Amino acid sequence: MIWPMTPTAPPSYTASDVASDEGRYLALQARDARFDGHFFTGVTSTGIYCRPVCAVRTPRRENCRFFALAAQAESAGFRPCLRCRPELAPQAMVWSVQDASGILVQQAVRLLDAPDLWPTPAAPGEGSATVARLAERLGVSDRHLRRIFEAALGVSPLQYLQTRRLLTAKQLLTDTAMPVTQVALASGFASVRRFNAAFVGHYGLNPTQLRRNGGGSAASGAGRTSAVRLAWRPPLDVAALLAFFEKRQFHGVECVVHGADGPGLRRTVRLARTCTGLPQETTGWLSARFDLARHQVLLQTSDSLYPVLPLVIRRVRAMLDLDADPAAINAVLHPHFPEGDGLRVPGAFDGFELAVRAVLGQQITVAAARTLGQRLVERLGEPIATPWPGLHRLFPTAATLARADGDTLGQLGIVRQRQAAIVALARAVDSDALPLHAGADVPSTTAALCALPGIGDWTAQYIAMRVLRWPDAFPAGDVALHKALGVQQYKNPARAAQEASQAWRPWRSYAVLRAWAAGGSSAGAAQPTDAQTLSKQ
Repeated sequence: MIWPMTPTAPPSYTASDVASDEGRYLALQARDARFDGHFFTGVTSTGIYCRPVCAVRTPRRENCRFFALAAQAESAGFRPCLRCRPELAPQAMVWSVQDASGILVQQAVRLLDAPDLWPTPAAPGEGSATVARLAERLGVSDRHLRRIFEAALGVSPLQYLQTRRLLTAKQLLTDTAMPVTQVALASGFASVRRFNAAFVGHYGLNPTQLRRNGGGSAASGAGRTSAVRLAWRPPLDVAALLAFFEKRQFHGVECVVHGADGPGLRRTVRLARTCTGLPQETTGWLSARFDLARHQVLLQTSDSLYPVLPLVIRRVRAMLDLDADPAAINAVLHPHFPEGDGLRVPGAFDGFELAVRAVLGQQITVAAARTLGQRLVERLGEPIATPWPGLHRLFPTAATLARADGDTLGQLGIVRQRQAAIVALARAVDSDALPLHAGADVPSTTAALCALPGIGDWTAQYIAMRVLRWPDAFPAGDVALHKALGVQQYKNPARAAQEASQAWRPWRSYAVLRAWAAGGSSAGAAQPTDAQTLSKQ
């Protein structure tokens, strides 16, 4: 599909830029999925920008202009391809050692990318983030934020946000049968009028025209979703990822499946009012099936999750670590762990749930922790209806566990120390004093976790790895890690592990997964008690 438009003149290129662009053109010719999301190609002869994996005929080199971000391509006047769909591309902002300006820009991008982290204005249902609100959250002036953001990325924060919201809406229009009004609100627009105006002004098509021209993958019949597609960059060891979840799954809450249509994961979900902005909590179910041939996850959800579908998509991407950059990670870790190139760091759909799992896993095996968690779900979890008999329970809320007494938890076999940790954790989360999500500040959150009774460095680092999505987390006191690294006989194995890990920065979270796999464990050995300090281990 070609939109009527006239792209602006591209910026001048340096010699290094040209060399880089030649490499990008080779990746485009090969339709190499490893570079999906790392760049976008604007084609001057059509006015369209595409992903490197686009199946159309490769354009002539002189007609190609390369951009790191979709927002940059759109700012230059290009429109998204309806065939390869740039909104499906994995995100490409990687963690590295950067200066303060780079870190600030990266934090801003994370907030703008995440629907649950968008600052919420007074108008109900509006998900847009103003520069002023974003700057306030980051602790800088809006002028400084704009200057640094534009210098680093070539677009303003609002331009970036608008592209993110419009591409989110484009995906919902193409992959679902959601009414346009619902798509508008779910994508962060205050009204259908504003949504239509933005769409027409940006793409030259109204939402209905785009849905009609976009391929017709939306389900027929209102209220039913077809599969929302979520791409990843290969390699991805799907079997290892699902095995990790399967080893820890609670019956009734989640289930790994191995069907004829591909492996996948199903689970019940709960979203609190504080993260959705809706008047009440949202519950439902999701099914994520892996399409191995196309490097995509096919996501289906209950109708109840429609109003918060962008948030669900974001959390599923984090849970399955779909935005990982294997090329960058493997460049550092492959010499040390050559067999782990496809391993990802399993995330969590709900940060509080994972934090409770981490506390239950202190000083015991994964199997024992799973037994305790299963009892907790059966005793305090709420029932929910799903299409599958084996999926019928919600994980207990923070409010429920905050009120739990010692007798209730003790009867489940949870020892007193962990009872205190779970209740303290639940009270902190329930009072909004402790944010547990991918946008939370890592140092302050881990410090707040360690200040709670019964929670120390191992638990905090494990939560940072799986909930905060910090790629450089490192649970130095992990017993299984010590065994895998061969330092368990050292006087201070935690210190020895810490020293060895310096070569793996900034990807130590991934190194931990690889070490566990190489050692024949996935954190299945007994973990250290967080009541101990590292100096005593």
